[in-house]
Amino acid sequence: MKAIWNVKHSWVTGLVVAGGLLLCGAGLACAQLSALDEIRAKAEQGDAESQNALGLAYRYGRGVAPDFQKAVEWFQKSAAQGNAAGQRNLGLMYAEGRGVKQDYQEAVQWLGKAAEQNFTSAQNYLGMLYLNGKGVPQDLATGVKWLRRAAESNYAEAQDNLGELYVEGKVLPQDYSEAAKWFRKGADQNFASAQNNLATLYLDGKGLPQDYAAAMKLVRQAAEQNYASAQCTLGWMYSEGKGVPQDDAEAVKWFRRAADQNYASAQNNLGMMCEKGRGVGRDPVAAVGLYCKAAERGYGGAQNNLAIAYALGQGITKDAVEASKWFALAATHGDHKGEDIRANLEKEMTPQQIAEAQKRVREFVPKN
Repeated sequence: MKAIWNVKHSWVTGLVVAGGLLLCGAGLACAQLSALDEIRAKAEQGDAESQNALGLAYRYGRGVAPDFQKAVEWFQKSAAQGNAAGQRNLGLMYAEGRGVKQDYQEAVQWLGKAAEQNFTSAQNYLGMLYLNGKGVPQDLATGVKWLRRAAESNYAEAQDNLGELYVEGKVLPQDYSEAAKWFRKGADQNFASAQNNLATLYLDGKGLPQDYAAAMKLVRQAAEQNYASAQCTLGWMYSEGKGVPQDDAEAVKWFRRAADQNYASAQNNLGMMCEKGRGVGRDPVAAVGLYCKAAERGYGGAQNNLAIAYALGQGITKDAVEASKWFALAATHGDHKGEDIRANLEKEMTPQQIAEAQKRVREFVPKN
């Protein structure tokens, strides 16, 4: 199954402690510095909430220089007193290997303590660790149990994760209506991934009547939160005129915003716009550069487009070996565009060239 726990998870955006003290932003005024001093004083006196808040200050560099090791030290003090937020944050530091050596077993231990206290973000993260077998033997039933507990407590990320399980139909029976129910709960809390996933169901007419207008509204909400997948979908909707008047310039704008976040599908789509001169001046060289970025990350459509560019010498020097390599890699994803070009190309290749192409395929490792 897709390992989504380490992609969508986010830390808190602000630090809130007892007494109404708030620490936020990069530059702190004198009053805020005074608040941090008060947090530190309380933390040093043993107040668990303040210890957790000080750990977050070090984690994010708010009012102090970022220091993961000090963050861990304060999270440990807070967690040892049974503070659920401190336990959750300590668990995440172990899971992410920040300030300590990455240790999923330790992560599971601390996240489990917070989860037992009904700390919903810990329940969500713990559920994904069980589903992916990180730090514990893979246990789908336990993973779903924790996800469902968090989702039923209205934790948006867990609602989105549970919806994805119903879409995938591997851990839970495939049920698009049930997926839509959970995506909607997350979308109603302005959770970008849930908005994008619910929009996809509207686009495909799965579990819901096909409704491009409803999809457009949701996709735009997610895209404006800088969610790359939604930006790519929004670009596609403009390029195809789905739920909105067809507009290549708008499509390019949204593809570019997602491509700038290294989103492979958007890089490929923007490359095709550049290749065809849609919404932007025709630029085969720029197209190839975009195909390369996505292809190197293992995106099949871009690998196919890059293979064709190498085979025909469009935007890059013609290279039969590289073309054959990328055609073969694309085929492993089910992408077979340009099969006639590939067949003609490989008829003209020498045995040595074919062997070299096959060697490059074996040696290919997708970039992160």
